[in-house]
Amino acid sequence: MISVRKAMPDEYKVISRFQEKMAMETESLELNPVIVQKGVKAVFSDSAKGCYYIAEINGKVSGSLLTTYEWSDWRNCQILWIQSVYVLPEYRNKGVFKHLYLHIKQMVENNPAFYGIRLYVDKTNKKALQVYRNFGMNGEHYQLFEWISSCGV
Repeated sequence: MISVRKAMPDEYKVISRFQEKMAMETESLELNPVIVQKGVKAVFSDSAKGCYYIAEINGKVSGSLLTTYEWSDWRNCQILWIQSVYVLPEYRNKGVFKHLYLHIKQMVENNPAFYGIRLYVDKTNKKALQVYRNFGMNGEHYQLFEWISSCGV
């Protein structure tokens, strides 16, 4: 049985470790654990930064994601961004992300303050791209551009 709930602040270590694993798996990037833990704790300290959600299978943490907020002046409401998605390898292909995603989608559908859901994905992550397409999402409308500084390092 898969259940989804808001993460608790004392779960910051689990979420931080998930982020380290995700960065290594998807981008071969080794994150600084101290900085990641501070970043995760910052979300729990300031809900305006976002909210973590945990998926559990039979009471065992199997995955998590972070939602952050984008204000749309065109629509006068928030768009939720899904970020930092991670599912433990032994729980993949068992519906964990599906339950996380549907939980977020239901939040958007049931709250007029929300307009939609966005996420970004590394264009080389073919598995993730297909998963997101399977849920009716598409990457055809916008292209993401970025400039990243070395903040927090």
